[in-house]
Amino acid sequence: MPVTLALAASEPEGEGPSVIVTPLPPRLPRWPLLIMFGLVPLWWLAGAFYLVWPLCGALLLALLIVRGRVPLPPATGVWLLFLALVLLSATQLPSSVSLLPFGLRLGYYVTALVVGGYVYVYARERADPAAALVPICAFWFGLVLLGWLGVLAPRFALTTPMEMLLPAGLAGHPYTQDLVHIRAAEYSELSLDPIFRPAAPFPYTNNYGSAYAMTLPCVVAYTMLRRRGFLRWALLVSLPLSLAPTFLTLNRVMFVSLGVGLGVLGVRAALRGNVRVGASVVGVLVIGGLTALLIPVGELINERVQSSDTNTDRLSLYVEVIRRIGDSPWLGYGAPVTVDTVTAQVPVGTQGQLWMVMFSHGIPALLCFLAWFVIVVLKSARARSAPGQWLAVVPVICLVQIPFYGMADPTITIAFFGVAVAMALAEREAGPRHADRAHPTRFRWAVAG
Repeated sequence: MPVTLALAASEPEGEGPSVIVTPLPPRLPRWPLLIMFGLVPLWWLAGAFYLVWPLCGALLLALLIVRGRVPLPPATGVWLLFLALVLLSATQLPSSVSLLPFGLRLGYYVTALVVGGYVYVYARERADPAAALVPICAFWFGLVLLGWLGVLAPRFALTTPMEMLLPAGLAGHPYTQDLVHIRAAEYSELSLDPIFRPAAPFPYTNNYGSAYAMTLPCVVAYTMLRRRGFLRWALLVSLPLSLAPTFLTLNRVMFVSLGVGLGVLGVRAALRGNVRVGASVVGVLVIGGLTALLIPVGELINERVQSSDTNTDRLSLYVEVIRRIGDSPWLGYGAPVTVDTVTAQVPVGTQGQLWMVMFSHGIPALLCFLAWFVIVVLKSARARSAPGQWLAVVPVICLVQIPFYGMADPTITIAFFGVAVAMALAEREAGPRHADRAHPTRFRWAVAG
């Protein structure tokens, strides 16, 4: 049986240190992560993707509690403070009707922390760090598969079992309806010539683009960690196949965030002389460039922008958030609100996680939210290996997306997953002494009886 050795804090005179043998805590299993991330297409078809996510987080939390002696990832305290401020902001909710969406958003934030902690511990305890990336790779296959569904059958829609089980009043709520009534693509049903943009398993195509940009570095990192095996080759084949549905989302911020991430990756590779990372960045850019020759994404984006008021609507929402937050800067308003003073048809406090957090939970909560991402950017940037450097750009990509994309949904969990593996890998490369300094309380010191 594996054991840990702990030295006594004091020892009897004339005797050497006593050795106390204590069992190692049990290893965390991977199957809950595979169920959560690998079965996303099934959760989506059932209309339960968004609703089952916090339940999976509760299962992971229970396993962590049963295990005990869990080393916490860096910046956990900052995220806990953020959660406390979010909880306090519930006092600002305008009505009890707002409790359901508020509870779901809080559940996603908590689930993200639990998943991050679980993956962090799992990755630290395995000799092969690639094993920790298998669930997110399984999620990648579901993302690519459902993306192609949005390309080949863009009008596909389904009344799901979850939608039929919910009470009519709850299922008919616009927020709930978006979560449980599934569609393969997002488009305007009133348009005579609609632009179909793949979205599944998410209700909105921006979420698809956000998740894709966060997951891509994890997939590339896995192919670098594993030099052989069926999963590696399947991922390599899926990478070019994923570009068609991704380009057709026409998500400008997705392209920009990936561009910034690849730019940071390239600069770090040049400064450290890492030829392997530099070559991988060039390879991704070449494949993306060739795809752009086949799919006129620039023309499609211009056509969409000219035929809609998306930029004007976003700007009006942002201005309204800045105007209103002065009246409630500390705890915000609890949730986005619908007003008739903006041109957009969506509530104030949406169209970007930065504005969501600021308006709903206040400026201190926003500072904590941003601080967590800045800290993990700095922590994960210490990675020296090629896979570690690829994983280290996940929080960089997130920081670019935060002003424009919402993350109060499963995408925040995807970010925490990638960041957790990145920090675990950076600590592994720094050596055991660095890990011990980072978590000085993970060893038990006892007095011999």
